[in-house]
Amino acid sequence: MTHIFASFFVFMFFNNVNAELVIDITEGNIDPIPLAITEFSTKDSDIKKISQDINNVINNNLERSGLFKMLPKSVLIENSLDFNKKPIFSNWRITEAQGLVHGRILMLPNNQLRLEFRLWDVLTEKQLIAQQLTTKKTNWRRISHVISDIIYQRITGESGYFDSRIVYISESGEKKNRKKRLAIMDQDGANHKFLTDGSYLTLTPRFSPAAQKIAYLSYHKGAPRVYLLDLNTGFQKVLGDFPGMTFSPRFSPNGKKIIMSLAKNGNSDIYEMILKSGKLQRLTSNRGIDTAPSYSPDGKFIVFESDRSGSQQLYSMNLKTKKKKRISFGNGRYATPVWSPRGDIIAFTKYLQGEFYIGVMFTNGKGERVVYKSYLVEGPTWSPNGRVLAFYSQFKKSKNNISSPKIKVIDLTGNNLRELITPSDASDPAWSALLP
Repeated sequence: MTHIFASFFVFMFFNNVNAELVIDITEGNIDPIPLAITEFSTKDSDIKKISQDINNVINNNLERSGLFKMLPKSVLIENSLDFNKKPIFSNWRITEAQGLVHGRILMLPNNQLRLEFRLWDVLTEKQLIAQQLTTKKTNWRRISHVISDIIYQRITGESGYFDSRIVYISESGEKKNRKKRLAIMDQDGANHKFLTDGSYLTLTPRFSPAAQKIAYLSYHKGAPRVYLLDLNTGFQKVLGDFPGMTFSPRFSPNGKKIIMSLAKNGNSDIYEMILKSGKLQRLTSNRGIDTAPSYSPDGKFIVFESDRSGSQQLYSMNLKTKKKKRISFGNGRYATPVWSPRGDIIAFTKYLQGEFYIGVMFTNGKGERVVYKSYLVEGPTWSPNGRVLAFYSQFKKSKNNISSPKIKVIDLTGNNLRELITPSDASDPAWSALLP
């Protein structure tokens, strides 16, 4: 992984006290803040194109979040600004911009770039951010995501999610001979690549907490086998053969354990495995089918689905006391629960009266709310900041014609729906943590 070195720098006009450029993203549907980003100035003609590309990536990231209205170049007062001079804010207020970002790029020895940028509150004329980042020239796209995260966090008060990746199952071919390959991309769909060649079936990938390893399920001679792929080295190893497994295991928050559902003697229960020793511990023992477990971010609880009450419902479990309680009580069948990285909300899939729903609820089961519905929706996965959900979806074109699976993204309020563009059909997404 390419490293980015960051530092803060202060000039005589630095002041971030009592800034008014703030978004309260807990309010639900809000009006986006108009934001102007000029191209980062540079004296090196060789990196002029990189400056334009960085500008485009930052603009696209913030625009797609739904929280910002990025002003087009046609309304900007200037395409670039002198980095060491304070902007003339009266001019920028004409453009309706409430925030202004400008910067510069310097070429360093050994093919390194140094980017310096500022974020200003146009209304109060106060500087909110002044930061410097250094990285390899070839790493310009990732540094664009990092800058996007810094701007997002300063204005919203919450961690960003742009410097992250999504792994998924790429699907192609006829229904009777469907090829399913493991694929990965940046959260915006860029840097796409395949991780497996399609010679064997792959299913339900899961990221490790450090976002550098992926566990996924494959079938070896008809039996489910879990593989662990190291993204840095490309090394892959078998975690084990698990007859009766239908979902890949999920990692514990510290990455030292995995949790899974295994079928033994005709009964499916939840098990926890210590990765270093391979030791298995059984966590549930019930005649019902217990499956699809997910850890809370503090590692003290899990949530899972079970039909022990006679219908498919969601349950939480205290891992210390082993006490379990049902948390879903609405109409329909509940499945695939996933604990938010924030710890306060659980996402799930629900089936009711011929339609599928993606919903969220508080960890005690209260406040259930639907964020999306369609003919088929599956596999919710959280962005690193717990504010956005990705999933895959299919809709009914006609009575006997169903659309291909595609990955969609929506914020937890049910707004700002968009589709991620992939080379072929796409299912089973898993969102990484922020990259180290």
